[in-house]
Amino acid sequence: MRVLTTDARGWRTVELLDACVPSDVREARERERMLELLATTPDPFNRLQWVPGHFTASAFVQSATRDRVLLIAHPTLGLWLQPGGHIEADDPSPSAAAMREVLEETGLHAAVSDELFDLDVHQIPARGTAPAHLHFDLRFLAIVHGTPEPRSTERVDARWLTPGDALALTTDEGVRRMVARAVQG
Repeated sequence: MRVLTTDARGWRTVELLDACVPSDVREARERERMLELLATTPDPFNRLQWVPGHFTASAFVQSATRDRVLLIAHPTLGLWLQPGGHIEADDPSPSAAAMREVLEETGLHAAVSDELFDLDVHQIPARGTAPAHLHFDLRFLAIVHGTPEPRSTERVDARWLTPGDALALTTDEGVRRMVARAVQG
């Protein structure tokens, strides 16, 4: 595999993607798109790289008893989603970025897996000076013991939900897919 970036996170991402066994044709296609981004772009983690886009990291947060999932009301997209966001320069890995995002958006400390849980490439609409672009989202499973009250430093509405309530609340296909995957174990 050729990686154009010199960023160490690029090699860690290749390792993650190599270890990922796609669950279906859609995920296999997303995996290939992510590997192509790494092979054709010198700065795939830069949030200002608009064409075709850049990597992000998120965490599907679940209670240790697997009877609750945590979703946030995304303030700009108007959707109920898993916590996540841009991978920052000081994040040593995508999973560390996902863990940081959970803490920032919910105030909760979560045990984030070192393995990928889901892959998703999705369109982000133009906003302000940012043109429409793609987020190449590396998704991890995160476990929280109990269901402590979320307390976001970013003033994000976060809620613990049963899997059924999460499916009723969200319209995002990626979240619906992760809820189904989490319930199946």
